Amino acid sequence: MEKLNLVATGGTFDYIHIGHIKLLSTAFEISDHVIIGLTSDRFVKRYKLTSNIKNNYLRRLFNLKKYISLNFKDANYTILKLEDEFGPVISSSQIQAIIVSEETLVKVKQINKIRISNCLEPLRVIVVEIAKSSDGKPISSTRIRNGEIDEKGQILKK
Repeated sequence: MEKLNLVATGGTFDYIHIGHIKLLSTAFEISDHVIIGLTSDRFVKRYKLTSNIKNNYLRRLFNLKKYISLNFKDANYTILKLEDEFGPVISSSQIQAIIVSEETLVKVKQINKIRISNCLEPLRVIVVEIAKSSDGKPISSTRIRNGEIDEKGQILKK
């Protein structure tokens, strides 16, 4: 695949785990610039009804920037606060593709419908396989918060 100019991805990034790393790695590999949507605290409370997010927006922003600077030295990116489930992907003609996990793939159909109704090209969709823990279940910040697994997907309790 040729390198794209601008792609988008997003998430809550409460605990940065290997699923997030796969998402970011893919985005940085295929694009000159990456827009990372980071969910606001208000959006998280609306979107994740049973949310028990550990870190507030500023802490998640700090951790994400720190992680990127330590692991993706030449990364060219912008982090935008997401106040809704779409952010700039429904209105920007500059964004060429969206990087999503299998679990958020369903949202892309809705995004591309809105883009077409806004007279924009549909986004290319790059799907990153969900990272699995050593028990074969998906790695998630919820499981990390619950003390089931660590950020690498290792089982912590039975």
